Amino acid sequence: MDANEFPALRQRLQKTQKEMAQLLGTSIRAVQSFEQGWRKIPAHIERQILFLAAMKPGGRKRTRPCWEAERCPASRRKNCPAWEFQVGHLCWFVSGTHCRGEVQESWSKKMQTCRRCPVFSGNLKMKKGKGNE
Repeated sequence: MDANEFPALRQRLQKTQKEMAQLLGTSIRAVQSFEQGWRKIPAHIERQILFLAAMKPGGRKRTRPCWEAERCPASRRKNCPAWEFQVGHLCWFVSGTHCRGEVQESWSKKMQTCRRCPVFSGNLKMKKGKGNE
């Protein structure tokens, strides 16, 4: 996540910087630093703001589960946490998913894959392009 995406998501959530800090359990100075690009956004903060944006009523469109969108074979599905917990619309939020035939082990690697996925972009109404690759 880059410094441009963070304030865009904050605005989508209709939160002030102070409210966002409270929501994320961080300081207002940290939120300001994220938005100015002075401080790298930690994975747990990125994950939480993306989850909140995806869950905001009216903030997402209905998407097919990831295993349908990616046409995952049954052999891959049975070992994937997204399938096990039936969260195909939140697969990007779940660690250890089996996206495109690979286990997504780290958050940064996972997000590189997810940002190219229609399930992620559909749930967050995020466009592919600068800052989202």
